[in-house]
Amino acid sequence: MSVLVILIGLQASGKTTFFRRALAAEYVHVSKDDFPRARRRQARQMRLVEEALAEGRSVAVDNTNPSPEEWRPLAEAARRHGAKVVGYWFPPDVTGSLRRNASRTGKNRVPDVGVFATLKRLRRPRPSDGFDELYEVRIDGAGGFDVRPLAEESTE
Repeated sequence: MSVLVILIGLQASGKTTFFRRALAAEYVHVSKDDFPRARRRQARQMRLVEEALAEGRSVAVDNTNPSPEEWRPLAEAARRHGAKVVGYWFPPDVTGSLRRNASRTGKNRVPDVGVFATLKRLRRPRPSDGFDELYEVRIDGAGGFDVRPLAEESTE
């Protein structure tokens, strides 16, 4: 069974590094960052996702994906192709993201206002958003990642 992974978090939260280290061997990488000049970036992303899933390949979508508006069409595409939907949530660490982003150069650096704009839209994913599995990913401070099943949200 193919899998659609959705990486969810602020810019410079470690999503792409996590993809490279943990997922690159088994997943097709799809990111709007790979086609910055395209006019219809969302349509192009969806076409690439659909093509890979139709071929039975697993896909990882590496964007900020801050809200259900971004997740829903991806999860629907996965369902059409019988794929499992897995989310990796990178809880916001604004200070860390701004620090890592400041060390980027050229087109890889996002204006700080972009990080704050994403933060306003960023929502923690839930199983009811169409995910079969959800994981929380944190930078471990030693150059790696701590990945755990995403705990249920407290209703208190």
